[in-house]
Amino acid sequence: MTPPDFDDVGEAIREGRPLKAAAAYRIRFGLEGLTFRNIDVPDPVPTGRQILDSAGLDRRADYLLFALLDSGDFEDIRLDETVDLRGKGAERFIAFKSDRDFKFKLNDRQMAWGHAELRGSVLYDLADPSPEEAVFLEVRGGEDRLIEPDDRINLDEPGIERFITALRPHKGYVITVNAVDETVPDKHVTFEQVVKLSHPNAPAETNVKFSMTYRNAASHPHAGELGEGGSVEVKKHGTIFNVTRTVQS
Repeated sequence: MTPPDFDDVGEAIREGRPLKAAAAYRIRFGLEGLTFRNIDVPDPVPTGRQILDSAGLDRRADYLLFALLDSGDFEDIRLDETVDLRGKGAERFIAFKSDRDFKFKLNDRQMAWGHAELRGSVLYDLADPSPEEAVFLEVRGGEDRLIEPDDRINLDEPGIERFITALRPHKGYVITVNAVDETVPDKHVTFEQVVKLSHPNAPAETNVKFSMTYRNAASHPHAGELGEGGSVEVKKHGTIFNVTRTVQS
């Protein structure tokens, strides 16, 4: 029986089966990042150089090659080293035209990058956080730094950078207005802001007045009445406003 043109390493991993005898073995290859394309290597135990050759790269240039394992870890692949695709648990390989790698950790997984600059979007792709989570750079003895996808991180600083995923902090201040949670951008909240939140579509009427009470504020007094032109300093979460609309005859 003639062997198939190729067997897909990723499919074999996901199906939990051994590789089939084939003319070639399909892996996913990324150059300088996490954008992958299919390439076929001629051997189930290729060398690093064979992988570069199959990707159409000049093996004489300085390249770093990594296997992105199914566990999420990065593994250095020397160019004269063989990689057993039959049991490695890796279908994705990343190459960098560089002679130096930069180590970092993400959720306690050892990783590496081929350039000193790392985009935040790469960390999000690798971490795959939930919509409620974000990536943070651990700061020993200080507040962890929130990393956004557009951020650029310098990995050339002394030591190994450690990144973690955790719940994304609330942006702004959450207040409760007439039993409804609302978000305001600043800790100083005015009477007029609260009225607009409580009655967003109310037309301007000269015979309508609003009265307001608040409690659990950050400023002193922590509770009381708030009048037109007034403001209070609210807590990050938990300051409560009650607004009453009165029509005067």
